[in-house]
Amino acid sequence: MHFELEPQIHPSHASRVAVLLINLGTPDRPTPRSVRRYLAEFLSDPRVIEIPALIWQLILRLIILPLRGRAAAAKYRSIWLSEGSPLRVYTAQQAQALQQQLNAQGYAVSVEYAMRYGSRNIHEMLTQLKRSGVERVLLLPMYPQYCAATTASAFDMAFTALQRMRNQPELRTIRHYADFMPYLDALAAQVRAHWAVHGLPDFASGSRLLLSFHGVPKRIIDLGDPYYMHCQLTATLLAQRLNLSDAEYRITFQSRFGRAEWLRPDTAIVLKELGAAGVKRVDVLCPGFTADCLETLEEIGIEGRAIFLQAGGETYHYIPCLNAAPWFIDGLADLVRLHLQGWPVQNSSGAIS
Repeated sequence: MHFELEPQIHPSHASRVAVLLINLGTPDRPTPRSVRRYLAEFLSDPRVIEIPALIWQLILRLIILPLRGRAAAAKYRSIWLSEGSPLRVYTAQQAQALQQQLNAQGYAVSVEYAMRYGSRNIHEMLTQLKRSGVERVLLLPMYPQYCAATTASAFDMAFTALQRMRNQPELRTIRHYADFMPYLDALAAQVRAHWAVHGLPDFASGSRLLLSFHGVPKRIIDLGDPYYMHCQLTATLLAQRLNLSDAEYRITFQSRFGRAEWLRPDTAIVLKELGAAGVKRVDVLCPGFTADCLETLEEIGIEGRAIFLQAGGETYHYIPCLNAAPWFIDGLADLVRLHLQGWPVQNSSGAIS
């Protein structure tokens, strides 16, 4: 095992605490080459694709990447911002806003963000934090619902990074916050803010709110992954906050990939069915995504709209992700303060919390 060379840190910089937000990742540019490189890493993660590696790599390299790279790049271009990838832009904004919020509350902590795949990855950022003198790191996945393919994969990379450190920092992990009240309050505030601008759906005439979560193969749920239960928990508690009856909202799952059986119902199929059934308005929220990205802006915002309208629907609203909305940053600060308890965090008065 090769251990990285670690510079000596002056004692005055010791005992610093950092919060590391972790998101999935993104291509650096919306080009076929960059997208193929990103997809190759993402789809080679055994946590994501649970198929024998030799067989899967043949399929991935010979079929999927050549066919999907150009099409996926076109989709990324349709949602790309002037500052870069939406996921990276919004995650950076979340880290900056959370830093300001915690500092204002007297917490002298450093807030950074990392990606599981692509540039600015978890290993790189943990190494950077360690070299800056940080000795305690709170890992905060931006996945509210636990899933082995996302949360566990992020932790895998973090622990692998520690294997190369001679003097390891102390780590804490946040497993999930699917039922954390401030997160649910933030979701409810996001929906209400949208309705304040666009009007309340006419549920009596059949309008619906869809709560679309990222799908996963049903097999991983059968093997014990709690993801489906967490999605149901979030959706049920959110509906209660919005005073919705069971008939006024639906839980759906998006981003189906491959031929395996995935969680149902499929968001695209439900949108088509609702449009064909004469439902005039549909609003869609993606509670499992905390920052807008390809799966929300393009798949739901563009493709979902086209499916619903072409099937006969009239009005379609995509409700943006929480991104850096103040009610979400407030909730994240609550979550972080809860998990920082017991660590020596210097507040603004110089005392130790």
